[in-house]
Amino acid sequence: MGTLADMLRASTDLSDDDIDHLHALVADWALLADLSFADLLLLVPVRSGSGSGRGHTSGTEFLVVAQVRPTTGPTAYHNDEVGSVVINRWVVQNAWREHRIAREGEPEWDGGVPVRTEAIPVRHGDEVIAVLARDTNLVNPRTPSDLESSYLQGANNLALMIAEGAFPFRGSSAELPESPRVGDGMMRLDGAGKVIFASPNALSAYRRLGYTGNVTGEDLRTVHRALNLPATTPAVWHAIGRRRPVEVEAAVGSTVVMLRAIPLFPGAAREVLVLVRDVSDLRRREALLLSKDATIREIHHRVKNNLQTVAALLRLQMRRTKADEARSALRESVRRVTSIAVVHETLSQSLGESVPFDEIADQITSVTVDLASTGARANTRRSGSFGRLPGELATPLALVLSELLQNAVEHAFDGSAGSIEIRVQRLVDRLDVVVADDGAGLPEDFQLEHSPRLGLQIVRQLVLGEMHGTIRLQAGTERGTEALLSIPLSES
Repeated sequence: MGTLADMLRASTDLSDDDIDHLHALVADWALLADLSFADLLLLVPVRSGSGSGRGHTSGTEFLVVAQVRPTTGPTAYHNDEVGSVVINRWVVQNAWREHRIAREGEPEWDGGVPVRTEAIPVRHGDEVIAVLARDTNLVNPRTPSDLESSYLQGANNLALMIAEGAFPFRGSSAELPESPRVGDGMMRLDGAGKVIFASPNALSAYRRLGYTGNVTGEDLRTVHRALNLPATTPAVWHAIGRRRPVEVEAAVGSTVVMLRAIPLFPGAAREVLVLVRDVSDLRRREALLLSKDATIREIHHRVKNNLQTVAALLRLQMRRTKADEARSALRESVRRVTSIAVVHETLSQSLGESVPFDEIADQITSVTVDLASTGARANTRRSGSFGRLPGELATPLALVLSELLQNAVEHAFDGSAGSIEIRVQRLVDRLDVVVADDGAGLPEDFQLEHSPRLGLQIVRQLVLGEMHGTIRLQAGTERGTEALLSIPLSES
């Protein structure tokens, strides 16, 4: 099916600016669907076969390019209508041709469901670029009430603004997941800031803030002053003055309420729609997560410090040891402990559970080559990027990289100068790494699974056991040795 932009470019000759306008509409049109108790379908006229340009459309066939269902009422369509073509739907054609909101016609039946359709022209600049079908399920007629009347009045104001080109507000859609929706709580204010209507959920939110009176009929500034929330009040009037939505949080004690003020100004009217949501539990959970994240980072920091202490003790023991074989074993232990400490140090500075592994790889490369070199230092370079990796993958990969570099320095060059290249290719589902040297190459009878070297045994165990990947050592294209790693990456 493709994205909304793909469908619009394939079926219409709308400009990029027009497509951006429709994207902004779709980003914020759940507000209209909820207020209307209705499904919304975004329709564009299908381009005719001849010519190109906005005027070359059939005017009788419309393509559904987006759909949204209400959370406040039953849906009119149980199937996904996106991609379907609407033919000879007169109410849609009238809105398109006459540039007006069309409501004429009897209810239509769709799958045994009576549906009342209202067509709203979507204006952008001086032209109508699409039609918005507002389809209401009439199976269960709603009992008229103050809440329904207030919802529908707000919906009608928004519909007029769409037809006038005043909605959506460019660059100001509800971007946060916790942004309130109509069902969370809704108030309507007149141009002077007086509350015309407040839904039961909105009243409950203000009760939790500590306001015991009835918000309806009060000036919102008076209500907020009574709650000692003077800083939140100007946001509502900023919404009127700037003609764009404003989000603000009101907090009293442990209760936090999010307000989204949306100006409504169709024709000469001027109102403010205020959506209200109690986000106290969300903020408490966020605080707990931040506390846990700080604790985890502190643990990584302490683990890093402990590992550095262990490395220092091993170095002290190494200096006191006379036997060369024991000194070599202690030196390798220092390198391995240091490699793990580097990962924990990076995790202690990261806000998430993943780390930028390029920094770790470069640091490990430098430390390993310095410790392993007994003569001339090998030249190293890296091409490609590891990207961010989860901590449970970063630790074994750091050890594997350290062992392969150690192996190359010790056995490929034997104290002489040489070059080591780390080539990285990150794909969607796996990470491919090649550690290549230009040294002496592999022995003729070399077999990785039967290698007596402890370092290569560690590599094989970590790659196959912990990372569930593959490892292969082979001769280089010209000379030297290549270690080829392929590590699966999780879809997340």
